[in-house]
Amino acid sequence: MITSLQNPSIKQIVKLSKSRERREQQLFVLEGARELSLALQAGYEITEVYLCREMFAQSKYPDVLESLPAEIITEISPAVFAKIAYRENSDGLVTLAKPKSHRLEDIGVSENPFLIILESVEKPGNLGAVLRTADAAAADAVIVCDPLTDLYNPNVIRSGVGGLFTVPTVVCSSEEALQWLKERGINIFAAELQAAEFYQNIDFRKPSAIVMGTEAEGLTDFWLQNATKRIKIPM
Repeated sequence: MITSLQNPSIKQIVKLSKSRERREQQLFVLEGARELSLALQAGYEITEVYLCREMFAQSKYPDVLESLPAEIITEISPAVFAKIAYRENSDGLVTLAKPKSHRLEDIGVSENPFLIILESVEKPGNLGAVLRTADAAAADAVIVCDPLTDLYNPNVIRSGVGGLFTVPTVVCSSEEALQWLKERGINIFAAELQAAEFYQNIDFRKPSAIVMGTEAEGLTDFWLQNATKRIKIPM
């Protein structure tokens, strides 16, 4: 059992809160038994699991560790868990996993797809919220164009409530996304505050993509000028 806050493995996990470390180590942190279960179902490679048994005893997913080899599971003390945990009311699991490829060619869309596209999203919590909403709306995919945060930021995973593992998610440039949409005949609905028509008046039963811009500035002219229609989403 790890009881020291100075343990090298614990220091490594703390470092993974930074995007540069995640890129260099090709690892990310996810917290919670539910998130681990969803990551396993999505085919993510799990490299290490840190278990606080006292907290895990209350988990709603007690069987999640059964499919994992014992040698990658390390028990830690409550104090150590508190050092590496990101959220309150956790159930005693912190996991390290390898990121996956997120390319446009990996998307398998339905015959009548519905997609969500984000341009230059900056705040991890907002990206996570969109992933959570996309999951609830059964979106075919979320396409993140020119992001200013990365998919594996712990706050994306936390606020997404596992949406990163249940919704196909792609990172690419706006130009690549536009070409991909046009090649497939997908209608582009650009969210704009000044638009005349509200989103609820749009027929989304045809191939559709809703494009949303940054929190502060909204969409750039690139998407506004290439949109099939501009729509308003009231807040």
